Amino acid sequence: MSHSLVTIFYIVAAVLFILSLGGLSNQETARRGNMFGMIGMLVALIAVISSDAVTSYGILAAALFPAVLIGGALARKVKMTQMPELVAILHSFVGAAAVLVGLALQLNPLSHKALSPIELTIHNIEVFVGVCIGSITFTGSVIAFGKLRGQISGAPLLLPARHILNLIIVFATVWLGILFVGHSDNAITILLIAMVITGILGIHLVMAIGGADMPVVVSMLNSYSGWAAAAAGFMLGNDLLIIVGALVGSSGAILSLIMCRGMNRSLPSVILGGFGTGDGGGGSISTPDGEVISIDVAGTTALLKKAKSVTIVPGYGMAVAQAQHTIAKITKKLRKNNTHIIFAIHPVAGRLPGHMNVLLAEANIPYDIVMELDEINHTFPATDVVMVIGANDIVNPSALDDPNSPIAGMPVLEVWKAKDVIVMKRSMGTGYAGVGNPLFFNENTSMLFGDAGENVDAILADL
Repeated sequence: MSHSLVTIFYIVAAVLFILSLGGLSNQETARRGNMFGMIGMLVALIAVISSDAVTSYGILAAALFPAVLIGGALARKVKMTQMPELVAILHSFVGAAAVLVGLALQLNPLSHKALSPIELTIHNIEVFVGVCIGSITFTGSVIAFGKLRGQISGAPLLLPARHILNLIIVFATVWLGILFVGHSDNAITILLIAMVITGILGIHLVMAIGGADMPVVVSMLNSYSGWAAAAAGFMLGNDLLIIVGALVGSSGAILSLIMCRGMNRSLPSVILGGFGTGDGGGGSISTPDGEVISIDVAGTTALLKKAKSVTIVPGYGMAVAQAQHTIAKITKKLRKNNTHIIFAIHPVAGRLPGHMNVLLAEANIPYDIVMELDEINHTFPATDVVMVIGANDIVNPSALDDPNSPIAGMPVLEVWKAKDVIVMKRSMGTGYAGVGNPLFFNENTSMLFGDAGENVDAILADL
């Protein structure tokens, strides 16, 4: 394929990727957005494989076909509750690719033999930045994968003088970069040292982040992986990789900012970690206490039957129980009885941006009854019953009432303003942020203990 035709394919792929991002911004068009993205990637692969730069088709096939089979098998096997860790580990692959591309270019003398001094300086900057960003992305994503999978504790690791340690690593990386770009005789050694210390920085940054911030971390790692891909594009001189990397990097950063706004947090405070520990608290944290009112399935069904308006708040517990399909059937039953029913989604519900929206879409819940936090909070005082399914931190009143709470200031779904609140939980345990919830002890709150899947099945049978 000629260079001009490859360029045309790149432009088509880039347009498809932009349309994909546009489609993913809305639930109604998300499926079409995914399709645009898949077609765009296929066009990009065809262009790359057909270009003059690729000659070793045997090696390419040996890498490509097993990768397709592994990716397809994982996609079919993975559960919705495992999507966050899958996304995190996929980000690590992008980081590793950027590191390997940088090292390969540095070890290949032909890649910079014919470059002028200015071009060589630019090339070295591209290689160094690409390897460092890739290393941070790789190690940070691996740690995020371990935390989301439960193999590493979700509690933040707060080392003494951790911010000073981060600054030392940053200054050391800049110094190594100056040496590397200055055409040092030990260039590959300097690059390997920079790779190692930036990898340590990636580990430390994510280890210091508490569990409640993990949705934002996944989004930030998505942004990092985009910039790593863009850096790899600069190193390889591949325009499409630069465009795609910039799209992913910028969209990931924007999503992270939106989520931080939804938690009343700043992006630097998330990256520097410590959330859910009282790290910056100014006083003692109040511990909720009181008597808990329990309710059974029959009592829950009775409340739902007589309610004129019902709001359902899904959380990670619903994802674990795979209860969304039964919830969809309950929704259909209640709507047939002329009950006004809507779903309330918090920006950080679940373990992944948009986690709950995807689950509800999977169960064919109508998009027009799925509302975001800012659309729904004012409706709770006029709501008869709120049913909270496996959510905790996103419905915690202490975020508004307790200035010393680790989640103080975080916007939450104000479900306690409804006439009756039913909370489905296995136990009285805290949420991912490790903060007690006074909601459970309110007079208008009833606790339906047990497996959420079994409970909603029983509610559907009663209805």
